[in-house]
Amino acid sequence: MTSSPLSPAAVAAEDKTTAIVSYLTLIGFIVAIVLHNSKKTTLGAFHLRQSLGLMLTSIAMMFVGTVLAFIPYLGWLLSMALWVGLLVLWISGLLAAIQGERKPVPVLGLHYQNWFGNAFE
Repeated sequence: MTSSPLSPAAVAAEDKTTAIVSYLTLIGFIVAIVLHNSKKTTLGAFHLRQSLGLMLTSIAMMFVGTVLAFIPYLGWLLSMALWVGLLVLWISGLLAAIQGERKPVPVLGLHYQNWFGNAFE
């Protein structure tokens, strides 16, 4: 079995802390930025970018949900489906952080890395 460039065994607990905390609300994201500034790691930077992307996606979804609210029944169902999808992405990112992996969230994760590529370096 080949090991990934950032295998879970090679990741220190303090490196994982920044990655995990970045997914825990806006306050957790701010705390993770402070932790990352004191000790910059590639794992921390990766998950900060993923978390930032998820937060911005949730803000965009609030606007989309407002528009969808004007469509009776179907709008509510579509809005709920989008929020469940975002929850799945968030859980996926959090699990990758807990395991110490630099694994992007499904669908949008690679885009987040491209869009925010220089952030948190």
